[in-house]
Amino acid sequence: METRKGISEDWLSLWLGLAIFVLSIAVFANIDLLGWGTKTNVWMEIGKAFAPVSKAYASMSGAASLFATYIFALLVMGVGAVLLKVDVKKFAVGFTLVYWISTACWLLGHYSYIAATPDKLKSLNIGWSMNLTGEAGYIIALIAGLLVGNLMPGLADMLKEAVRPELYIKTAIVVMGGTLGLKAAESLGLASAVMFRGLCAIVEAYLIYWALVYLLARKYFKFSREWAAPLASGISICGVSAAIATGGAIRARPIVPIMVSSLVVIFAVVELILLPWFAKVFLWHEPLVAAAWMGLAVKTDGAAVASGAITDAWIRAQALAEAGISYKEGWMLMTTTTVKMFIDVFIGVWAFILAVLWCAKIECKPGERAGASQIWHRFPKFVIGYVVTFAVLLAVCYPASKALTASESERKAAAAQVATLEKELAPTINTLPTLDGNENLSAARAKMAGIEAAIKVPEATMAKAKIVTDESNVFRQLFFVLTFFTIGVVSNFKKLWEEGIGRLAAVYLISLFGFIIWIGLVISWIFFRGVKPPLAG
Repeated sequence: METRKGISEDWLSLWLGLAIFVLSIAVFANIDLLGWGTKTNVWMEIGKAFAPVSKAYASMSGAASLFATYIFALLVMGVGAVLLKVDVKKFAVGFTLVYWISTACWLLGHYSYIAATPDKLKSLNIGWSMNLTGEAGYIIALIAGLLVGNLMPGLADMLKEAVRPELYIKTAIVVMGGTLGLKAAESLGLASAVMFRGLCAIVEAYLIYWALVYLLARKYFKFSREWAAPLASGISICGVSAAIATGGAIRARPIVPIMVSSLVVIFAVVELILLPWFAKVFLWHEPLVAAAWMGLAVKTDGAAVASGAITDAWIRAQALAEAGISYKEGWMLMTTTTVKMFIDVFIGVWAFILAVLWCAKIECKPGERAGASQIWHRFPKFVIGYVVTFAVLLAVCYPASKALTASESERKAAAAQVATLEKELAPTINTLPTLDGNENLSAARAKMAGIEAAIKVPEATMAKAKIVTDESNVFRQLFFVLTFFTIGVVSNFKKLWEEGIGRLAAVYLISLFGFIIWIGLVISWIFFRGVKPPLAG
């Protein structure tokens, strides 16, 4: 009897991310369902490292919050395991180990001597730190995963059912859409510019990338079309997803996208370590150039978005240390993610183009046609979730943000008028005030009171939206650190070398470090130079 196949990780990430998002937005109805989630603080005393993210749960201990987060994550992912039709018991054991190892790495990354930024040293009573921010926990998780995957095969096998980096990162991206929707509502003009520039950048970059990699693989390394096309897509477009979609589009043997995908994961690890550091040292003065570069150069959704998170944290810390500039958190990450989202959409379009080309010109068979359903079949479904969460928070928050922005100038003008009138009337305190002066002052005060009354609702909306994104961000960060650890676990260097991956690796190495990284940097510079994130405060 044939075993029925479960839901795909792509669809599952969409539903899991939306479920968490729906629970988080209950705050708008004054119901706090996720406020017990664990927020990790930069710490000197380990007892102060964890705390509930919401003030409504302030009485809960950090340990209870941490355990509650684990139970919730286990239940959510356990439902996912059922839908995937995997061994639920093995998944639960594996996920438990993955969760606690990843959490330990995240905790270590928040140790004050590792994570504290220059503005926090005094409050922590320390004289120095590595200035890596809490996102150093991602790198520690990656290193831990590499050690497990390459030196502890028994443990890696025990974790196998729960080692699903693409599922974790795609779920995180769906959840993250709401956070970016709020940021876009607060500064819609800049967000629109980022989106437009990101679209232009990926079209230009990948029309160059794909052709060059395909030419290199075919002409100089003598790969067949079956190998060259997935290799070109995997290196140039978006790693694993693009290699698999391209392999399917051209009817390649399963081994082809699997081998390419293995390479993608390995080189993504290298990029993840090197490029954010390079961006911190050389591009901190052009933060959105660095952010777009992460999206264009780093392959796989997990590594790209994670590199954007690290770049966001490191460049903000560097700009503060070097120039005293404090950028708002999240704008570099939003830029990286936006570029990556356009790339993911481009996968479906490109796979459709290749399917048509292969059917019509290269491997044309009588009666075969590549229909529009090919695009839907290969379209990354989690992007739908990202768009939904982004659009919901944008739709809720933009009117409120617009009202606050418009009222702010009126409020300042009214406050200035009240101050001026009060100053003019001050000398008449001990004498009979003028009737006109009192009337003008009363009218100005009434106007100011009316403005303040009118902005109470939009202020409350934005405050609730901030709570929503803070609480959902707990799970975004959790899925991020799970991604880093599991990416490390699946990167088994020895096994891949034994499978004869050397020649493919040569193409990847030459392409990535020979031109893809640098073309991506140039294009990012062209489209994003001079575009800055908003300043904090």
